[in-house]
Amino acid sequence: MRITPLVLIVPLLLGAAPAQASPLPRPVSQTRAYVDDPAASPANADADDPAIWVNRANPARSLVLGTLKEGGLATFDLRGRELAVLPAPPPPTPDAAPGRFNNVDVVDDLAVVSDRGRDRIRVYRIGQDRQLTDVTDPAAPPVFSADESEVDEQRTAYGLSAAKVGGQRVVAVSRRHETRVALLRLVDLPGGRVGTAPLTTVDLPAEFPLPDGTTWTPCAEPGERPQVEGMALDPAHHVLYAAQEDVGIWRIPLGGAPELLDKVRSFGAPARYDEETEECVPDGPDPGFGGTRLTADAEGLTIAEGPHGTGQLYASSQGDSRFVVYDRTGGNKPLSEFTVGATARTDSVEHSDGAAITTTPLGPDFPRGLLVLHDGERRPEQGGPTTGFVYLRR
Repeated sequence: MRITPLVLIVPLLLGAAPAQASPLPRPVSQTRAYVDDPAASPANADADDPAIWVNRANPARSLVLGTLKEGGLATFDLRGRELAVLPAPPPPTPDAAPGRFNNVDVVDDLAVVSDRGRDRIRVYRIGQDRQLTDVTDPAAPPVFSADESEVDEQRTAYGLSAAKVGGQRVVAVSRRHETRVALLRLVDLPGGRVGTAPLTTVDLPAEFPLPDGTTWTPCAEPGERPQVEGMALDPAHHVLYAAQEDVGIWRIPLGGAPELLDKVRSFGAPARYDEETEECVPDGPDPGFGGTRLTADAEGLTIAEGPHGTGQLYASSQGDSRFVVYDRTGGNKPLSEFTVGATARTDSVEHSDGAAITTTPLGPDFPRGLLVLHDGERRPEQGGPTTGFVYLRR
């Protein structure tokens, strides 16, 4: 894959400093709650991953987007008010899986979504009126599956990141229950439609040599491999960051060999899958080969851009509801860690799947930019698993 360098210039979020605890940040607003239940509206809505579209003409009228899995794709204003919900596609046949929107990202005026249910990339054009128009190529093939019957096995498009890299609109997509990441480019088609064309694939390891001479394979349900979901393309450094959930965070130079940037605490710990509980349980003492900052799953990743390629990588340590901030340069050293507390009007953040940040000023409410986080346990629960998104000033 040939990608030429690109430098983005935006404000610096944090200075380089030793890893330390940050003051407890709290949301300034939050979206409505979504309920994963057939009786909810929208039905079976499970909030997962946010993205931010910056309105260059009027930043205060920028847009936040959030996937709701079977509930579709929601859009919000900067107060967290829901503007619209675009439904996921229905199943093509009664026995097929419906659309299920997993991750979303924005590149130029396009919102790009991984449709986990149908193994497609869905593309929506964002207008200045903040309305979304579906411009997906109707002939788009599955991302990973050879045919529709394989789509129904649900080893499908999962995590997603999109960015303008060397003049190309590049999309990174991971495969559910597998270690593969595909890199695609968006292609303009007649009639304003947008399709995809393959660039290359990257296969991360499924087993890992340990310092004691043994080999470790992360525990999973039989037939599943250690998957990736959270990803962030870094166009200034020609890098893809990818969170392999039970392993850690990879730094993948585009066209180069992946490097394991940080490991989860349980890396190398023996475990086995318990058929009765359908969970992985410890199967021996932890040899202590893991990291010190991330508690599995390693999840949502987002980059806060700084001047001349500086800035930070934010990562969700989902297992203990914390966030770890790494330097974007200089070996990606850790800078800080934080959790998100509650206020009288907003919930705290637990078990976050996804994050999105912009360092662009977005009007009087967010004069230094905006951080949006998925909240995996919105309280109080409303008749089923309840989720949402929260907004923080940076």
